[in-house]
Amino acid sequence: MNILTNPKKLRGFERYIKVDNVSRRSILKGLGVAGGFVLAAPVMSRPAFAAYQTGADKMPHGTVVDPRVFVAIAPDGIVTIVAHRAEMGTGVRTSLPMIVAEEMEADWSRVHVQQADGDEVKFGNQDTDGSRSTRHYLMPMRQIGASARTMLEAAAAKRWDVPATEVKAVNHEVVHSASGRRIGFGDLAADAAKQPVPSIEGLKLKDPKDFRYLGKGQIGIVDLHDITTGAARYGADVRLPGMKYAVIARPPVTGGKVASFDGAGAMKVSGVEKVMEVKGWPWPSKFQPLGGVAVIARNTGAAIKGRDALKIVWDDGANSKYESVSYRAELEEAARKPGLVVRKEGDVEAALKGADKVIVGEYYLPHLAHVAMEPPVAVADVKGDKAEIWGPMQSAGGTREDVAKTLGIPQENVTVNVTLLGGGFGRKSKCDYAIEAALLSKELGAPVIVQWTREDDVRNGFLHTVSVERIEAGLDKNGKVTAWRHRSVAPSIASTFAPDTVHQAPFELGMGLVDMPFEIANVQCENPEAVAHTRIGWFRSVSNIPRAFAVQSMVSEIAHATKRDQKDMLLELIGSPRIVKLDSVKDLWNYGEPYDSYPIDTARLRKVVELVADKGGWGRSVPKGHGLGIAAHRSFVSYIATIVEVAVDDKGKFTVPRVDTAIDCGTYVNPERIQSQIEGTAIMGMSLAKHGAITFKNGKVQQGNFDDFPVIRIDESPAVTNVYIVPSGPDTPPSGVGEPGVPPFAPALINAIFAATGKRIRALPIGKQLEA
Repeated sequence: MNILTNPKKLRGFERYIKVDNVSRRSILKGLGVAGGFVLAAPVMSRPAFAAYQTGADKMPHGTVVDPRVFVAIAPDGIVTIVAHRAEMGTGVRTSLPMIVAEEMEADWSRVHVQQADGDEVKFGNQDTDGSRSTRHYLMPMRQIGASARTMLEAAAAKRWDVPATEVKAVNHEVVHSASGRRIGFGDLAADAAKQPVPSIEGLKLKDPKDFRYLGKGQIGIVDLHDITTGAARYGADVRLPGMKYAVIARPPVTGGKVASFDGAGAMKVSGVEKVMEVKGWPWPSKFQPLGGVAVIARNTGAAIKGRDALKIVWDDGANSKYESVSYRAELEEAARKPGLVVRKEGDVEAALKGADKVIVGEYYLPHLAHVAMEPPVAVADVKGDKAEIWGPMQSAGGTREDVAKTLGIPQENVTVNVTLLGGGFGRKSKCDYAIEAALLSKELGAPVIVQWTREDDVRNGFLHTVSVERIEAGLDKNGKVTAWRHRSVAPSIASTFAPDTVHQAPFELGMGLVDMPFEIANVQCENPEAVAHTRIGWFRSVSNIPRAFAVQSMVSEIAHATKRDQKDMLLELIGSPRIVKLDSVKDLWNYGEPYDSYPIDTARLRKVVELVADKGGWGRSVPKGHGLGIAAHRSFVSYIATIVEVAVDDKGKFTVPRVDTAIDCGTYVNPERIQSQIEGTAIMGMSLAKHGAITFKNGKVQQGNFDDFPVIRIDESPAVTNVYIVPSGPDTPPSGVGEPGVPPFAPALINAIFAATGKRIRALPIGKQLEA
């Protein structure tokens, strides 16, 4: 039963905000029965009054600003606000509804958050990636809330026969100041529904000084109660009547396929019901399944035991000779030769030849796996030409589209229900696991859950690319950098979509390579060829990880060579406060945002460096064996700087007593989530820098679980992480938070290790390099 059709079900709701995952169609039906209020408005484009433009409308399916879609009011006054993005720890399922509630003057304790299903026609783009949710939806959500508030005020004014200018919505009521009359939102719902929707141009937004929620950090995430009590529902928690349980043995080499298999051993396992081959698609094939052999059982444990008993002969295909050691040598060789020029200013070759000193740094990062705490999982129920999916999807709309195409059914016949994500980091933007479940359900004529194990996740996922970054810096006799050549060699994410891809795409080149902001007269960036031999996908902060590691490590190397302070050297290279012009870059990618709204502003980059240096006590005295390192980077149109303090003992074991990070993310909504995410990026950044490496031999991933691809434990985590948020004016566009904290961490750590030990690490992970 829809909870909104029975107001009594909501008593005691004020204790915590509950999140449901019920079809929006059910909500509308329930409201109709209950005589509730659904805002009526045409589908609108982005608000014309925005102080800045974003790239939201250029995303697939653009931005929908339609109060009918996002807001409903029940007769008892409960306001339901739809969250159309996926919750994976960023707090988006809280922050976006909170924006609406703020403008609407809704009492947050009487707000109900509703998770949207996958429908990009209705909701607009639903890709929860690229740190885009707040920056693309701050203004549209404010407009939706302001529309609701205006309609409620108009309804009250009409009922009291007073001018609308004399009434005002205040904390879930509309008040007539002259007479002191008050009326609640629930009592006004039916009348407000009859009001015309205000024009975009006529809307009046709240003055930020009157905000009660935005920027205050006083509201916890709406899922907190359920998560902490164990009531939260993740993908693996979904249960349907008659559901079958499946695991799949997938090709161990990308592009491989089943040559033959014997399922007799699997069928002898108690609980196993069926063994069947799963269709695979020739690689590259976007997010289509790899194929393999599925074991269907009455529970997941039996399915796993049955899979272990399978006898499969694999045809490994063209990637069977892929080996990490030899491939690294290929990348290094390519980095030492000229490559495709993607940025050119001045004459780098002449400047390097005429330099008083040339410093060369070559930096290596291996493949990385996402290893979200919750491995991929999906439930599907396919009946005829209709399909329903449940699971942790970063892109509910994209999943709907891909499932429909794969099954050959109309998109409107596919329903995608989004559960909580136990971490995502980009992996759960790819819906191969949902398509697997749909294919099996269609074949079996029953609901099916496909559960990936940790080993499946590590060995058959979409990896972060392997990379070699080579930087040559030319210095004059005064130690000033006059030339900078950066060659970046890495297989591209585009190889997942198209064969014969050998160069990185503009969106990858725009992540710390061609957009490098240093004030240097002669700059050249090159992208030599690299062939992919496994599935490559986006990963939290993507190509910014290797680029920031290389660039910020080189800053420290130059500082050491010239006997300069790291921070001073960094500020000198950033140079004067200015808007960086990149006229020589063809197809400059700026995280999908217009450059007028989101230019590369070195004043903002300098400010985070100076702020973290001040707050973090840069230059402070530290004990013997300790060192400080600093790094700064712009990514996802935010500016961030990090100081890491490291302690290295006489056996080469290191710990991180303290991390300080300053972030300028423009206008922000929920500082509590910003702090949490930056703390999380420090943990993830340290984990990747210390342990992270996926390696290949004979085309196969050599790791499988946390024993050989470890993440840091509590006793290894940074002891203290301080976060400083740069305040911004209301006209400063919001920018990313979830990803920008990762890139500067590793170089700040490496620079701190050098300060503590004098040992320069140029290849990650650190592993046992300090113990040698």
